Amino acid sequence: MKKIIIYALTISIGLFVSAKYSEWPVNLWCIGLFLFLYYRAERKERIEMLTVLAFATPMELFFSEIWLIYEYQRDLMPLYVPVGHWFLFDSGRILSQKLSQKLSLPILIPFIPMVCYGLFTGGDTSGIFLLILVLGFTKYGPQPSLYATMAWAALAMELLGTYLGNWTWSSEVPWTGLTAWNPPLLVGAFYCLGDVLVNLSVERFENKHRSGVAV
Repeated sequence: MKKIIIYALTISIGLFVSAKYSEWPVNLWCIGLFLFLYYRAERKERIEMLTVLAFATPMELFFSEIWLIYEYQRDLMPLYVPVGHWFLFDSGRILSQKLSQKLSLPILIPFIPMVCYGLFTGGDTSGIFLLILVLGFTKYGPQPSLYATMAWAALAMELLGTYLGNWTWSSEVPWTGLTAWNPPLLVGAFYCLGDVLVNLSVERFENKHRSGVAV
């Protein structure tokens, strides 16, 4: 749980400093912390860390610079964002270990009435699709408790980030004709997708390594 505290303080204080003052101290701290953790990590965890960066960086750039579903406070993606994905991923993984697999789907139930409300009022018509994705990942993905945990952890972080003004989600989702809250209630769907890609990629890499296939 010591890691959880470090991650929570890094995310919360970092978002505040970045929003109110400058992102550069946050960039330096987050990248430094990531490198420190990478140096102390075992081989598999290092692969996971690099895989998170490999997926998070282009996904963030695509969502913010091409799809334009959200915009950062100072336009370009801050450098702390990709490594921040690792902090959130690792936090979710640690917390999910304390969650029974049987509770993975039940803890998502509170999202359902809010998604219905957003759909009924028209304020967040994209929520129903994101809910289906999260439920699908949790029901059929390789780590159900992780995806359920990430749905709540991602929402908490997004609420803080949007409240402070670090980024703003578009009320209309480009290319789709759908609407979204700021942040979308089921924003965790994007994080779940990233987690699935990381899990599958690391597993594939590990299988090849054990079989002696060069990668």
